Amino acid sequence: MSIELNRVKKLPKDFIWGGATAAYQVEGATKVDGKGKTMWDDYLKAQGRFAPDPASDFYHLYPEDIRLSKKYGLNAIRVSIAWTRIFPKGYGEPVQAGVDYYHRLFKECLDNGIEPYVSLHHFDSPKTLFDDGDWLNRKNIDHFVDYAKFCFDEFPEVTHWFTINELISLAYSQYIQGNFPPSHKFDVTSAIQAEHNELLAHAKVVNLFKDGGYKGKIGLIHVLQPVYPYPNTPENQHAADLSDAFMNAFLLDGTFKGEYTDKTMKLINEILDANDAKLDIQDGDMDILKKASTRNDYFGLNYYQPSFFAAYDGESTNHFNGTGEKGTSSFKFKGVGQAVKNPNIPTTDWDWNIYPEGLYDILKRVSSEYPNSKEIFITENGLGLKEELPENVTDDTIINDDKRIDFVDQHMEAILKARSKGVNVNGYFIWSLQDQFSWANGYNKRYGLFFIDFATQKRYIKKSALWYKALADTMK
Repeated sequence: MSIELNRVKKLPKDFIWGGATAAYQVEGATKVDGKGKTMWDDYLKAQGRFAPDPASDFYHLYPEDIRLSKKYGLNAIRVSIAWTRIFPKGYGEPVQAGVDYYHRLFKECLDNGIEPYVSLHHFDSPKTLFDDGDWLNRKNIDHFVDYAKFCFDEFPEVTHWFTINELISLAYSQYIQGNFPPSHKFDVTSAIQAEHNELLAHAKVVNLFKDGGYKGKIGLIHVLQPVYPYPNTPENQHAADLSDAFMNAFLLDGTFKGEYTDKTMKLINEILDANDAKLDIQDGDMDILKKASTRNDYFGLNYYQPSFFAAYDGESTNHFNGTGEKGTSSFKFKGVGQAVKNPNIPTTDWDWNIYPEGLYDILKRVSSEYPNSKEIFITENGLGLKEELPENVTDDTIINDDKRIDFVDQHMEAILKARSKGVNVNGYFIWSLQDQFSWANGYNKRYGLFFIDFATQKRYIKKSALWYKALADTMK
């Protein structure tokens, strides 16, 4: 099959061109080799909708996925370490089988010229710690620091680290939207406290890494969602500013300024007051954030969509679209605003806005307002689709996913435009490398370059993988 390059004709020299995964979404094997339970295991079983086994069986089939990565032009891969595969309770004695697995995985990557970019936490807190308050319990921070130090000591072959993936997604999904365990809705005190405590955990780990003189680089990953008023009125702009403070600015300030600016805190306090909520910042917290704020080597930026906001005067309510039934999402946040549909912007079946300009806007903003972000990688971006195997499928079948190619092509165009304007963005990791288990969406939302028949675990190539390879070849 011939591949034509459309918007993006060439990648920059030495560009990081990767695929992204996460342990709980790909590994399967949740009950083997001494792995402990995460916050998800009992929760998913009680729901009875879908299970994280076998997922993509990456625990056993990673050599095949790494081989495919090499074949289709990738030079990097995002993986995460499952905390409970090494420490089943989040602390205590390490499980050697888990340690050995990650050594094998990293070796397989490096032997194939695939650089592993490794996250320590990707939505999978150990159940023991989750039951004890998760990120709301400051003891969890200490356990995380100990776990990180073990990994830095044990895996010197890894030279690219991320601490925590998408701090806001965890806090927001657990305590605002309610689609991650413990499924609280609009518990604003818990949400903002979890954001702060996660930032503190990240900062402590960065300081440990730098003070310990470990070889390599370290950063964290935020998913950023630019917020636009719609229609553009002063009232709607204020609603957009409030949402932006909660979703973006609070975390960016804490990470790269080491303080929550007066502008951000004025907006945050307005939200807290409207919801009878509070934030507890203890003595010394901000000193730790300040020390770490200049020490991140790079920044992982996940981007999927913007949001469009309008003013709203009422109680909080929402509906999460986890099935792909288009048009069923709704979100109204007391003291903030409501998400609205911009009729000029196309959406996915899951009601996610498709707006590459938002990626350009957020890259320019981060580069300008947060120079301590230094080097930027787009660590997730991609398109979820409902995909099925065609009839009479053969080993040579190429699954057509032109929509995904067009989506990534548009977003790469925005990235290269930002680069041309001086933004130091040097890599892109598509979400996702292969089809995976997608949290609250189960298995019907597919993002991968490689199609997985979950019943047989057979891999099939999508047209997007061929396109990915064609662009990779432009760096030669």
